[in-house]
Amino acid sequence: MIRVLSVFGTRPEAIKMAPVVAELNRRADVFDARVCVTAQHREMLDQVLEFFGIAPDVDLNIMRASQTLGQITSDVLGGLDPILAEMQPDVVLVHGDTTTTMAAALASFYRRIAVGHVEAGLRTHDMYYPFPEEMNRVVADAISTLHFAPTGTSRENLLAAGVARDSVFVTGNTVIDALIAVAGDPRLPGSPVPDDGRLILVTAHRRENFGEPLRNACAALREIAESHRDVRIVYPVHLNPNVQTVAHEVLGGHDRIHLIEPVPYPVLVRLMKDAEIVVTDSGGIQEEAPSLGKPVLVLRNETERPEAVDAGTVRIVGTDTATVRDEIERLLTDTAAYGRMAEAANPYGDGLAARRTADAISRWFGVEPAEPLAEFRPKD
Repeated sequence: MIRVLSVFGTRPEAIKMAPVVAELNRRADVFDARVCVTAQHREMLDQVLEFFGIAPDVDLNIMRASQTLGQITSDVLGGLDPILAEMQPDVVLVHGDTTTTMAAALASFYRRIAVGHVEAGLRTHDMYYPFPEEMNRVVADAISTLHFAPTGTSRENLLAAGVARDSVFVTGNTVIDALIAVAGDPRLPGSPVPDDGRLILVTAHRRENFGEPLRNACAALREIAESHRDVRIVYPVHLNPNVQTVAHEVLGGHDRIHLIEPVPYPVLVRLMKDAEIVVTDSGGIQEEAPSLGKPVLVLRNETERPEAVDAGTVRIVGTDTATVRDEIERLLTDTAAYGRMAEAANPYGDGLAARRTADAISRWFGVEPAEPLAEFRPKD
């Protein structure tokens, strides 16, 4: 029996790890699978745990008001160490680029426990952008034993950093597994906003956009709402006060701009399905929205997910007010430009990433999978 402990702490991590947790549990004859959550984000994490039916074996419950990166790191290290000593897992799975990811990988390394990094190999090649995510994933990759790269580009990043080729497995991104399951669920809820006119979905919460960058982007959105009476904008506003304050100051009080509380993942999927355009600084939505045929404008200056930019379904626009406004305007008025983005192929997954991840872990520990899958290759 292979003892696997999955550790995550934020909503995006939970969404992307839910398919892996389910697959490991499905193979109960091979894996003794446990879950530890740090609750780096408490309320938004709980929404996902409830929807996917994940009952954590351990909840560190570290979230505190105005927590710093140093506090998160020390709380995860201190809270997880005795858990690792007690459970003695064969491998600890972490996901992506959060501070929970980096600290959990480090805690496991200190205990000489193998680390498996799901969504390994993403890079902007700028250690301070996005901050602190680029550093988090670089550290996690450096001390991981198993690297589950979502794409061939991610694998090449790992190999260029000196990671052994036989430790890298191209799986596709597990978020596509989650998205396909949720989008096809007949219980998918309705929209929380009126269904009239063209909908623009906005998600923006990145630390590097706090202050003037977010204010500029919001100004562009307000200009669009005022110049297009057939357009509605919905923005589930992150709970961080740095986001709440700016969003409500700039976008509040407009009858076609809906500033709503963070929504459960199924509602977010509904909004993505209903949207005509997605404007975001999120990483995961750059992967999810293209699977639903939605053009994505990214409120950042660079991305660790270049595959969709190369495919043409994602465009990096930064946060300059005029640029953001003009790029949205182009998609609203130029049907050919819209079609080129909406119809581009998604390079991120086929819904089988969790199965490939479980296959790779099984093989690594000497248990041949019953129905092994080939590595993920995107369609042309």
